[in-house]
Amino acid sequence: MSIFTRDGFSAFASKYPGTSLVDQWDSCIAKVGDKVFALLTDKECHLAFKVSEETFEILTSLDGVSQAPYFAKRKWVAVEPGTALSEAELSEYLDRSYRAVSAGLTRKLRTELGIA
Repeated sequence: MSIFTRDGFSAFASKYPGTSLVDQWDSCIAKVGDKVFALLTDKECHLAFKVSEETFEILTSLDGVSQAPYFAKRKWVAVEPGTALSEAELSEYLDRSYRAVSAGLTRKLRTELGIA
């Protein structure tokens, strides 16, 4: 199941502790606590997620990867289906996004959500 489908994205994002999925901004949004860590747009099926500053520069130089609208100043990328990135690479980037965003939550909230 492709991560660029709603079912595939939902199945992938749901594996993380404390994750909720909401429909917002014409997208399927994956949140940890109340913070967004990834989204899949309904219309273009773009996958967007947070990356480090260095990774942002590297990824946005690839075909099919661009700055995520409204999120780019916070170092988010938008990835189109058919990009050169493999599903395994996308999974790793989503994992990093989840870890980065969940690390910003309070210790109390991480404990409540079951995040180690």
